[in-house]
Amino acid sequence: MKIGILSDTHSEYANTVAAVRLLQSAGAEQLIHCGDVGDTRILDVLVGLPTAFVFGNNDYDHAGLRDYAGILGINCLNSYGVLTLAGKRIAITHGDDHQLLSRLRRAGQPNDYVLTGHTHRRHDERLNGARWINPGALHRATVKTVATLDLATDALEFHTVGAG
Repeated sequence: MKIGILSDTHSEYANTVAAVRLLQSAGAEQLIHCGDVGDTRILDVLVGLPTAFVFGNNDYDHAGLRDYAGILGINCLNSYGVLTLAGKRIAITHGDDHQLLSRLRRAGQPNDYVLTGHTHRRHDERLNGARWINPGALHRATVKTVATLDLATDALEFHTVGAG
């Protein structure tokens, strides 16, 4: 199973449309958004594949985003959640909660992956048995990036989203 990972869209509609198209063309079967969605228009763009997202520090209308996501069939994980996909345990958080990040770093396993955003910089690191991935950002980033992760092979690929 291949997942598409994006973060920090900050209501950047055109960039998000381009990113989702890119992820779909790269074979993503599931989308995971690591926070700072921005507004409900971004959730509209995520419809079409199974999708989950967490809130970021710039997602102010939690109730509105959660309710609208429910209408669309998108899984809102609040500020932190864990999904099991293709037998892999994936922890997802935006990355702005330093206490949570510290606990996750110490825990390592049982998570196979920890997906974050927040820094607007792509990142890939293995720590205490877990692979930490930040796909980068679609807002306030010189190079706008998203990522695909093949859960069967552990192959990660960062993708540059065209200027916009």
